[in-house]
Amino acid sequence: MSQPTPILHHFDQSPFSEKIRIIFGFKKLAWNSVRISRIMPRPDLVPMTGGYRRTPTMQIGSDIYCDTQIIIRELERRYPTPTLFPAGNAGMPWALGMWTDRPFFQNTVSLVFGFIGDKVPRDFIEDREKLRGGKFDVAAMTAALPQMRDQFRANVDWIEAQLGDGRPWLFGEFSLADVSAYMNVWYARQSLATMDEIMKSFPRAAAWEERVRTIGHGTRTEMSSAAALEIAAKARPQSPVFGDPTDPNGRKPGDVVAVMPDDYGKIPVHGEIVSLSAQHIAIRRSDERVGEVVVHFPRAGFLVVPG
Repeated sequence: MSQPTPILHHFDQSPFSEKIRIIFGFKKLAWNSVRISRIMPRPDLVPMTGGYRRTPTMQIGSDIYCDTQIIIRELERRYPTPTLFPAGNAGMPWALGMWTDRPFFQNTVSLVFGFIGDKVPRDFIEDREKLRGGKFDVAAMTAALPQMRDQFRANVDWIEAQLGDGRPWLFGEFSLADVSAYMNVWYARQSLATMDEIMKSFPRAAAWEERVRTIGHGTRTEMSSAAALEIAAKARPQSPVFGDPTDPNGRKPGDVVAVMPDDYGKIPVHGEIVSLSAQHIAIRRSDERVGEVVVHFPRAGFLVVPG
């Protein structure tokens, strides 16, 4: 039986979406693209996610995957070959992702928006302030540009050093580590006119960047948000029910909880636990427009609280 086609809700400028697009390319997958707005509202997506704000989201029928961690786990489960975790590298690529997705990404965001400066639209700033729960201070980012250049250079230098023995990929074979590190270099390149000049100091990293870029995005087909919502409304969640006997807080299927990121975009999504493990929690919820869905989250970097 053939796999259903993944649907990615994303926007083209999203660096986290680029991670998933590259994985589609690496695994040579066909996928449906639903372009969402960079800012709220997203009226056809919220009924599926329950209010989760960050980008991207992946949909398979009426199973909804929030955050790149859980999207990647599901893609690897469904399409294990070629793997993102070559022999001996089952854990460290995930740990490196916490570096690329948090401190490296925050540095890159400050660098990009500091460079753009007063060109950032007011509605975008207001949206990001709501998302972050604090001031999105472009003026401060602009003032900090010299420091952000230093930090970006230091992060890219780690990539250069890892490639120092001539290996083509960070762990020798292509892995999730390459996808995660590439995201920030890709994001910087979208906005920084000086990116070629920056990368001249890192010839191995520059060649590595080009190798990742040439992987491409697989086979992309555009789809409307209304069509994606209709697919979810007509489907039934396929997630099996299972518990985690070693859950340190005694959570179990049937418990009502709320799940949210622990850093920004702390919008709780409420539902009843369907399944959970050390790296995954899935909750069942319903909406009048879509019916019953199961929303999947990672555990690292997310809070689970009574719902």
